[in-house]
Amino acid sequence: MEFRHTSVLLSETIDALQIKPDGIYVDGTLGGGGHSYEICRRLSEKGRLIGIDQDAAAIAAATERLGEFKDKVTIIRSNYCEMKEKLADLGVTSVDGIVLDLGVSSYQLDTADRGFTYREDAPLDMRMDQRQVRTAKDIVNGYSEMELYRIIRDYGEDRFAKNIAKHIAQARQKKTLETTGELINVIKAAIPAKIRAVGGHPAKKTFQAIRIELNNELGVLSDSLDDMIKLLNDKGRICIITFHSLEDRIVKNGFRRNENPCTCPKEFPVCVCGNRSRGKIITRKPILPDEEELKSNSRAKSAKLRVFERSI
Repeated sequence: MEFRHTSVLLSETIDALQIKPDGIYVDGTLGGGGHSYEICRRLSEKGRLIGIDQDAAAIAAATERLGEFKDKVTIIRSNYCEMKEKLADLGVTSVDGIVLDLGVSSYQLDTADRGFTYREDAPLDMRMDQRQVRTAKDIVNGYSEMELYRIIRDYGEDRFAKNIAKHIAQARQKKTLETTGELINVIKAAIPAKIRAVGGHPAKKTFQAIRIELNNELGVLSDSLDDMIKLLNDKGRICIITFHSLEDRIVKNGFRRNENPCTCPKEFPVCVCGNRSRGKIITRKPILPDEEELKSNSRAKSAKLRVFERSI
């Protein structure tokens, strides 16, 4: 299957980056190369794009899509949490812009055997990096009922989390849950029929929760944010697109902390902690997709773009 992914908030992100033709830019979630392609189009012969992704299919697709830009592009198979180390291996210690388009790609959702989709029956996988040993099956069958409840409540934000966790725990006592179809049937049984009739797909939130937990998506973002901001040159910008309220909160709070890192008590007349601001938030409120984009790409619905500018 061809790797296809429609980049969300594409023009808004490219505009916000304020691309310098001779600059160095990093796409930390390369995917099919949509954002990277638009960055490369704006670079001179001296400019450079470094793309990072942990998905082999994304690497192959982006390599082909960005082929016309030749030596301007370097592609690395890794997780963006290793950005600092991977850039150092290339002799790069600072960059002019970073893009992260978080969440799951259209390709990953549409390729049934990757196990991300709740629309077809497939093995319970959900690994963004298929070199990883643990899969969604291990979480579904190995986590305690309380642990399942916690992730479905926190990462899926599902009000039936407790009942879903209980049904999963009961079902796996009879038989190991192997496929997305088996898990969907268990989830459906845990949600009242009248709710299933009017809401979205009953398994959507639970699948999201398991995927986030398996790939440590929130931990990676939280642990990497400060280091990515430190990588930016003066006036360099980081643009992050989120699709989940907890992701958005991590970005919003992380940007605030970097803009105003002072830890002094409010009653102190002057700052004595010595923590200096690393820059400023460009987007006081997140940038959202416009009506036109929402009509053409339903997956843009929950997208939010936040931008931070470094000052040294």
